[in-house]
Parts: sequence; C-alpha cells; structure tokens
Amino acid sequence: MQSVAEMSVSQLKARLEKGGDVFLLDVREPFEYEIANLKGALIPLGELPARFDELDKNREIVVYCHHGNRSRYAAQFLQQQGFRSVTNLAGGIEAWASEIDAKMPHY
Repeated sequence: MQSVAEMSVSQLKARLEKGGDVFLLDVREPFEYEIANLKGALIPLGELPARFDELDKNREIVVYCHHGNRSRYAAQFLQQQGFRSVTNLAGGIEAWASEIDAKMPHY
C-alpha cells in the first residue's frame, strides 16, 4: 500500500484557525458522528467506494475517524482514485478530544 501524508490535530487546528480551505471527511459510522464530530462530510468507510464521486478531486481533503486507522485506509483508497491532496488526521477524533477540545466526548 502507498503511504499517506498525516497531519497532527494541532496542525489541523492551526489550519482551521487561519481559515484554511480544507474539506473534512469523517469515515466513521453515523452513530459515532452523532457522539462527536469536527463537522464536514460523513461518508462511512464501507460506503466510500460507492460514494467517492461526491468528493472534489481538486480540493484538499483531511480524512478522520476515531483513532486514525480507518481514515488511513480511506485516504489510500482516495489516492488510488486520483485524489491528489489527501491527508490522514493522525490519532483521529480521539486525539482531537484529548489534545484540542476537552469538552468533546471520548467514547
């Protein structure tokens, strides 16, 4: 499998605070999204092969999940489909809750 660029939660926070034009893609399940999310689009990993055409191949996409494993697979898949700027959020929403937003639920 090809490697995927990773971004830390602090790097993502800085990008968002500067008004960075990044598209957040959550590949968790809907019940997980309801518990905690960073906004953005929700396309569960299992649905991604049938729905990736909903995404803009020319936009920078940061993919996240709970810990960063599913999102790494999703980012690799998107790269194989011709997406040029795809980054995995290292540590996922759990890292965000631990390092950035203490009010976000851990699950």
